[in-house]
Amino acid sequence: MVTSVPRLVIAAPSSGSGKTTVATGLMAAFAARGLAVSAHKVGPDYIDPGYHALAAGRVGRTLDAYMCGPDLVGPLFAHGSRGCDLAVVEGVMGLYDGAAGEGELASTAQVAKLLRAPVVLVVDASSQSRSVAALVHGFVSWDPEVRVGGVILNKVASDRHEGMLREALESVGVPVLGVLRRVPQVDVPGRHLGLVPVGERRGEAMAAVAAMAAQVAAGCDLDALMRVARGAGALSCGGWDAGEAVFSSPPPPLPVPSLGAVPPDPPSALDGPCPQTPDRLGAVTVAVAGGAAFTFSYAEHIELLRAAGAEVVVFDPLRDEQLPDGTRGLVIGGGFPEVFCAELSGNEPLRKAVAALAESGAPVAAECAGLLYLCRELDGLPMCGVLDATARMTERLTLGYRDAVAVSDSSLAAAGTRMRGHEFHRTVVEPGAGTAPAWGVRGAERRVEGFVQRGVHASYLHTHWASAPGVARRFVERCRTS
Repeated sequence: MVTSVPRLVIAAPSSGSGKTTVATGLMAAFAARGLAVSAHKVGPDYIDPGYHALAAGRVGRTLDAYMCGPDLVGPLFAHGSRGCDLAVVEGVMGLYDGAAGEGELASTAQVAKLLRAPVVLVVDASSQSRSVAALVHGFVSWDPEVRVGGVILNKVASDRHEGMLREALESVGVPVLGVLRRVPQVDVPGRHLGLVPVGERRGEAMAAVAAMAAQVAAGCDLDALMRVARGAGALSCGGWDAGEAVFSSPPPPLPVPSLGAVPPDPPSALDGPCPQTPDRLGAVTVAVAGGAAFTFSYAEHIELLRAAGAEVVVFDPLRDEQLPDGTRGLVIGGGFPEVFCAELSGNEPLRKAVAALAESGAPVAAECAGLLYLCRELDGLPMCGVLDATARMTERLTLGYRDAVAVSDSSLAAAGTRMRGHEFHRTVVEPGAGTAPAWGVRGAERRVEGFVQRGVHASYLHTHWASAPGVARRFVERCRTS
C-alpha cells in the first residue's frame, strides 16, 4: 500500500511562534476552497485538534511517536488522511524538541521524516531583521533529512520590515511562502493547561477559526503552499485499521517487573489474526462521557471500541441525569472537571447511577478528569464516590511522558501490559484504602499510580489505545461477561 496525499508539517523554532494560528488557518482556508483537508497534531495534545476539527470539518487526530511508537505514525496518518486532498500537520514546541532525554523521539522533525513531508517553518520575526537568515539557515542545515520547503514570517511590522527579512532570506535559498503582519492576537483564551477547549466555547471558537483563516488566506500564498505539499514523498504503508488491530492476538502478558525496573518500549504491532468478529459476538453498549467537562479523547479509542463490538453512546455528565439505556461499560476521559465541579456535583442522579454501575462490577475506564469524577469529592464538593479518595486543585503542574506497566489485573489491562502515556494536571488525589494500584510508572521518578477496584481502572495516565489495541478488546469482552 502507498499513501501519497499531499501534506505539510507546520513547525517553528520554538513554542509561541504562531504554529497554531498558521496551521488552523491553513486548514480552514484550504477547506474553504473545497478541498478535503485532514488535520493532525504532533504530540499528545487534545485541545488543538478540537480547533483543527472546526477548521477542516473532519476529526482532528494526533500523531505521537512516543506513545504509539514510530512504526505507527505512518499508518495512523494514512488512516486519518484517507480520501483527502491535503493533510496539514501542526508540530509541537520547536522543530527539533522531543521527549526529554530521548533525542529526536516524538519531535516534529521525527514525525516529518516518518511522513516524508516537507516542513513549513513559522518564524516570529518581531524582534529581528537580518538575523532571520542565520536562524532559518540553522534549522535548515541541522538535520539534512528534514526538508524545509519554505518559511512563513509572523508578526512582521511593516513593508520595510518585510523587505529586510526577504532580502536576508534570499541568501538561504528558502522561499517565503507567507507574511503575517503584527496584528492583535486572535481571541483564543487559555487557562492553566493551554487553550480553552472547543467544547466549552463553540461559538467563540468558530469565530476564532474564521479569523485565523482570513489572516492566513490574506498573508500566505496558498497555491505555492499546495505545490510544496505535492512534493511530499510517497509513504510505503497502508492505513491503520481498527478492526484489524483490535482482533489481532495480543502478545501474552509478561511477568510484572519490580517497580524499580524500567518497562521497555511497547510493541508496535500485534501478531496473528483472531477469527472472531464483532458481528459474531454481538454489540454491547459502552457509554463514553462527553460534553464540556470531558473533552479529552482520541478518535481511535471510539473506533477501537466499535471494532471490538461496542455500541458507543456519548452522554454529557453536565446535562444527562442517567446513563444511556443498557450501559454495560463506561469510559470517562480527560478534561476540566475542576472548572465544572459545581455542575458535576449538582447532578446527583447521574453520580448515583455511575456509582451503582461501578458497584455492580461493570467495567469502568477513567483517565485523569475521569479519575477525579470517580473520587469521593473534588475541591470539597461531592463526586461519584466510587473511589475512597479525595481530589483537589494545586499550583503544581505535573507534566510529561511516562513509561508504564500494569501492576494489577483490571478490566482494561492484564498485569504485565506495557504502555506509554502522558500526564498533564494540576490536581492531587489523596487515596483511602481498599484499592490496588493501576500502573507502575517511570517518569521523573518510579512510583505506583492509579486505582483498580472491581471493574474500575482509574488513573492520571492518558494512554493511546492504538499502541495496545488489545485493551479495547479486553474492555468490551469484560462488558459482555460482567
